Amino acid sequence: MSQEIKKIPVVVIVGPTASGKTGLAIEVAKKFDGEIVSADSMQVYKGFPIASAAPTEYEKSIIPHHLVEFLEPSVKFSVADYVKFASKCIYDINRRGKLPVIAGGTGLYINSLIDGIPFGEKQEDEKLRQSIEEEYDLLGGEKMLQKMAEFDSETASRLSSGDKRRIVRAFEIYRSTGITITKQNELSKLKASPYKPTIIGITYEDRQKLYDRINSRVDLMLKNGLINEAKQFSEDNVTASQAIGHKELMPYLRGEISLEEAVETLKRETRRYAKRQLTWFRRDTRINWIYADKEDVLKKTFSIIKEGMK
Repeated sequence: MSQEIKKIPVVVIVGPTASGKTGLAIEVAKKFDGEIVSADSMQVYKGFPIASAAPTEYEKSIIPHHLVEFLEPSVKFSVADYVKFASKCIYDINRRGKLPVIAGGTGLYINSLIDGIPFGEKQEDEKLRQSIEEEYDLLGGEKMLQKMAEFDSETASRLSSGDKRRIVRAFEIYRSTGITITKQNELSKLKASPYKPTIIGITYEDRQKLYDRINSRVDLMLKNGLINEAKQFSEDNVTASQAIGHKELMPYLRGEISLEEAVETLKRETRRYAKRQLTWFRRDTRINWIYADKEDVLKKTFSIIKEGMK
């Protein structure tokens, strides 16, 4: 019982892109005197607030946001780095008597953080990674995922073929340790987490309504200057070139396709990303799902949090 009392209460808000996580997190932080810790793998970087849907200056003025736009795009930032930085934020927020509210759509970041997954201090094998990167460049992402499915189908099912960094890392871990990322995560969950999470998932019962929100968001991103934002980065910038919202515009910026084709690709890839997010989060039975097109989101969210904090 004493161990449970010592755990830090946190509220976690998850869901697919464009579902309304940022707005809900702000309302939760206002209601329960909290501060927001982002759990988005792209929002940590400076330079593409439009593509990453980072909170606006106004939103940040209402509630403090942490781990948003604090790194240069050239800086490598791993899951282990995220856990370290986010843990520090959470302890500081809790120490000041406020509620940590973790919000974002990067499932790997969230699970690694709230489940206390430890990352070993293994030396990274540069030669092995380079050979796997060359293999990726030769075969392509789809072929690499097919190969990964032979030894770790779960990880292969949740990764995008364009996510070179995580695909390479999955192969690197498996080939250097003989243990898959999936198995590594299962073993690590045997250790107690330092947090007591109340997890809220926001989505839509009518999937088309979510897709309509995604399409509208893409239109708004373009209106707000997404093309000019993408122009600032060369394709040599690995981080920017992997960001949904930039990579789909690259062929247009090179003059290879029309803007209409690029926009349609962007909308389609964003919808696919939302599907992958939902697939990931659906496996977590702790999530209290709220359907924004059927329920009073704030009322139900506040009720769930009050119950979870008892």
